Amino acid sequence: MYGYKISQELEQYGFQGIPKGTIYPLLLNMEKKGLITGKMRPSSDGPKRKYYRISEKGLGEKKIFVSEWQSLANNVDQLIKKDK
Repeated sequence: MYGYKISQELEQYGFQGIPKGTIYPLLLNMEKKGLITGKMRPSSDGPKRKYYRISEKGLGEKKIFVSEWQSLANNVDQLIKKDK
């Protein structure tokens, strides 16, 4: 996907408050770290767009993040249930 399309997708998942100007610096940072790759492609709607794809390194980092997130979510759930 290209940057603007990514911001539209995020809105569908409840992230309406993210300013459009923050998406591109994040994508650039992730690209510099090798988590995603970017490639310029022609667009039928105007100038070329940079399309991004997750890299192998990015997939590995995603797997680690999801595991850590699930652990955190489990701990929070246990804490909430304890207080009931």
